[in-house]
Amino acid sequence: MNENITKRNQLLAQKVIKGLESRNMTGYYAATKEEALKIALDLIPETSSVTMGGAMSAREIGLVDALKNGNYNFIERENAETPEEKRAATLKGYDADYFLSSANAITEDGVMVNIDGNSNRVSFIAHGPKHVIFIVGMNKVCDDIDGAMKRARNVAAPINAQRFGLTTPCAQTGSCMNCKSPDTICCQFLITRYSRHNDRMHVILVNDSLGF
Repeated sequence: MNENITKRNQLLAQKVIKGLESRNMTGYYAATKEEALKIALDLIPETSSVTMGGAMSAREIGLVDALKNGNYNFIERENAETPEEKRAATLKGYDADYFLSSANAITEDGVMVNIDGNSNRVSFIAHGPKHVIFIVGMNKVCDDIDGAMKRARNVAAPINAQRFGLTTPCAQTGSCMNCKSPDTICCQFLITRYSRHNDRMHVILVNDSLGF
């Protein structure tokens, strides 16, 4: 990555981390994916139970593979063969020690925005697992809440709709059409602006473009 972009990201990350701290959340800055992986693994003790939503960023830094291959109780929903098994894994995950997530967008003062279709991801963030670890590329940082909402709806949502092979208007046009399509993945909007629970939310900002 260009050294000037890296310098800008490092400075901006400190501003975001300060904002997170004012909201009772803990922020970290990782200069590389490898550093982000180390920070995340240092936060998760061995034998912990861990689950996740569709956090592409956690996969991209190697965290999911490290947990699956390590001494952890990884609660896997994707391998469920029936809807009943998937629901059972989901309910088990609500009591997990750690939940892995990302953010569709984060503001410079530490507010996170996430949009969900089935709502399992945003519900895990809001309540349930004892700790939530967010892996967030610096490409997700926006000026303010309006910018964060626009990014979530016009960047993250269309890309995810295309990734899932959906037929929503945004998958066809590349931008939000404020639809009510049966396939819409914009069912629930979660704005995380404060954590009432000490040591629950940890945000690792990564000097890279991760996820969507």
